[in-house]
Amino acid sequence: MIPPRRVAALLPALAIAGCTATAPTSAPRPRPVAVAMPSMGLESVMGKNEAALVRGFGQPDADIREGQARKLQFSSAICILDAYLYPPEGGGEAVVTWVDSRQRDGRAIDRASCVAALARRDGGK
Repeated sequence: MIPPRRVAALLPALAIAGCTATAPTSAPRPRPVAVAMPSMGLESVMGKNEAALVRGFGQPDADIREGQARKLQFSSAICILDAYLYPPEGGGEAVVTWVDSRQRDGRAIDRASCVAALARRDGGK
């Protein structure tokens, strides 16, 4: 048995030892990986200017400008396509760099399917 005087003398040392514990190490987090969205079926849209879009889909249903960016929106009975146009870094005419699509009720639809539906629309709607 340990004498009470020795236990009393060890208590401060034990208390300090408990305060100096090292933080647990964690494994490094993996870096996020950029995932490329498939662009098959979008050849008639990506990199195209306004004139090419109008030739393919008719007049846009909406034309929204914000700074140098521009969004042209085309719709059919099946879907809505938002084409985002930006000028190239060196200047020049704005071209499509991104497209979003959705069904008319807001549910998701494949972008290429929407482009195909728009290309077949009759009279714009």
